[in-house]
Amino acid sequence: MKSSTTSTISLLICLFLLTAIGTASAQLAPVQRMPFAEHLEKYDNPPAPPRKIETSPRMVSPYAGFISYQANVDQNGNNIIGDAANECVISVDPTNGNRMTIAWRQFNDVTSNFRQGGWGYTTDAGVHWTFPGVLQNGVFRSDPVTKSDEVGNFFYLSLQSTWPTQTFYCDDLWRSTNGGQSWVEQSPDRGAGGGDKEWFTIDKTNGPGHGFQYQSDDGINCSGGGGQFQRSTNGGVTWQSPITIPGGPVYGTLDVDTNGNLFIGGEGNTFYCVRSSNAQFGGQTPTFDRTTPVNMGGDLSSGGINPGGLDGMLFLAIDRSGGPTNNNIYMLASVLPSGRSTTDVMFARSTDGGLTFSTPVRVNDDANFQAHWHWFGTFAVAPNGRLDAVWYDNRNTGNDNSQLFYSYSTDTGLTWSPNIAVSAAFNPHEGYPNQSKIGDYITIVSDNTGGNVAYSATFNFNPTRGQHEEDVYYVRVFPSGGGATPTPTVTATPSPTATRTPTATPTATATATATRTPTPTPTAIATSTPTATIAPTATATATATATSTATATATPTATATSTPRVTPTPRSEPTPRIRPTPPPRP
Repeated sequence: MKSSTTSTISLLICLFLLTAIGTASAQLAPVQRMPFAEHLEKYDNPPAPPRKIETSPRMVSPYAGFISYQANVDQNGNNIIGDAANECVISVDPTNGNRMTIAWRQFNDVTSNFRQGGWGYTTDAGVHWTFPGVLQNGVFRSDPVTKSDEVGNFFYLSLQSTWPTQTFYCDDLWRSTNGGQSWVEQSPDRGAGGGDKEWFTIDKTNGPGHGFQYQSDDGINCSGGGGQFQRSTNGGVTWQSPITIPGGPVYGTLDVDTNGNLFIGGEGNTFYCVRSSNAQFGGQTPTFDRTTPVNMGGDLSSGGINPGGLDGMLFLAIDRSGGPTNNNIYMLASVLPSGRSTTDVMFARSTDGGLTFSTPVRVNDDANFQAHWHWFGTFAVAPNGRLDAVWYDNRNTGNDNSQLFYSYSTDTGLTWSPNIAVSAAFNPHEGYPNQSKIGDYITIVSDNTGGNVAYSATFNFNPTRGQHEEDVYYVRVFPSGGGATPTPTVTATPSPTATRTPTATPTATATATATRTPTPTPTAIATSTPTATIAPTATATATATATSTATATATPTATATSTPRVTPTPRSEPTPRIRPTPPPRP
C-alpha cells in the first residue's frame, strides 16, 4: 500500500490531470490517473489458439539516410503475419558491435493480449535478425529489460505471473553467453523477486561491486510494498530481500558511476535522483544516503497518444568517459508540462554527484511544440561523453502518425543538435494486440560514432485485418556532422498558445536489401551450437533478397506464404511509479 502522504499528493496530481483533460485532443484518450494498490499487468485473454502461420518479406525501411530493419522475424528472416511485438530493449556486445540482442513483449496473435518473453539477435550489426521463439512457451511475461556486461554476456530480466489467476508479480533473470542466440535462466522462475515495471543495471567498474546487479520496481511486486530495490552479488542467481527506496521513485532506470555509487531515477511526488554509496559492498545492507528532488519541467503521464500506456519513462544515465565530464548524472523523460495536453522531451543534469540538478532543457526544437506529441523519449551516453536522444514525434504529419526523431549533444546537454526524423511515419494506433498501446518504452545504446535503437512501429500491412501491425525495428542513428547546435528554451512551463499545423506526411520506400554506411563492417554470420536450455533450431543465416515497396505506412506487396513457426526447445532445467498518472496497463 502507498503511504497516506503519497496518496494525498497523488490525489492532488489527479485533480490537475482531470483539469488537463479539457484541453486534450478530441481524438485521443485523456490523461488519466493510475489506481492505487492495483496490479497493472492484468491477465485478460488466454493464449491464442494455434493457427496457420503466414509470412511476408521482412520490412526494411530507409528514410533520409537511415535504415530501419525489422527484428521480430522468423528463422527464415520473414515477417510473421498476425502477431505483435512492443516494449523493446536493446543490448550491444561491447567487445563486438556486430552482436546485439533485443527483448520485447511477444503477442503470438493480435486477437489475444497474452504476452510472452520474445527476443531476437543479430551477428551482422543489425542488418539481419533472428527470432528463435520465446523464453518459455505459454508463460505470461512482460516488461522485458536487457543489459550486457563488459565481456559481452547478455542478461534478460523478465516479469512473470500466473494465469488465469494472477497470484504474484515477480521477476527472473536469464543469461546468454553466445550473443543472445540462446538463454539460460540464472534464478529459478520468479526467483529474482522484483515486480512490475522493473529495471536493472550492472556494475561494470573495477571496484568491490564489480558484476553486482541492481534492480528497482514500481511497488506492484512480490512483497507487495512500495517502490523497492534489490541486489544480486552472484550474477542474478539469488537476490537479497527488497528495500524501500526513499521518495518512492518509479517508472525510472538505474546506473552506476565510476566510483561504484548506485543512482536510481524515477518519479514519486516529484522526480528524484537517489544514491546508494554502499550497495557496492557485498557484506553491507544497502542504504540510500542521498535523495535529491529534480525538476523535469512536468510529470510522467499516460493516455493521450498512447491510450492504454505510458507516454514515457524517466531515463537516468551516467557519463563514464573519464574526462572532465566523468560521473555527470543525466536524466531525460517525456513529460506533461503544467497546463498542457501534450508532452515534451525534457533533460536535466548534475555535475556534483547528484547534489543539485540544472534547470530542465527542452530537447524537441519544433516552434509549434505545444501542439505536438514528443513521446517515449529515451537517451544514452556514449563512451566519449556524447549524448544521443530519440523519441516519437508527430510534428510532420498533421495527425497522430509519428516518426522516430533524433538529436545529440556534445556539451553535456547544454545545447542539442537540430532535431531530425530518422524513420518513416507510422500510425501508433494500429496493430493493437487487444490492448490500446504500443508498449511503454523504447531504448538506445550508444558508442563513440552513433547509437543503436530498438523501437516499435507499424510499417507492415496485414491485408486480412486491413491494418498495420506492431513490429520491432532496429535503426542506427549518428550525428550528421553539420550545422551549429541551437540553444533550447530553458523553461519548465511553456505557455500553450499554438495549434497543430498539418504538413505533408513523409514517405519512404522499403526494400529488403540495404547496407548501412556508418556502422562497422558486418562479420559473417556464424553457425553456433548453443549450450543453453533454450536453443534456436535454425542458425541466423537469413539473407533475404525479396523486395517490398512502402509508402510512409510501409505496406509490403509480397504475397504471404504459409510456413510453420519454429518453436524453441523447451527449457529442461533451470541453472542456478509513486507517481500515479498511468491508467491500468492491461
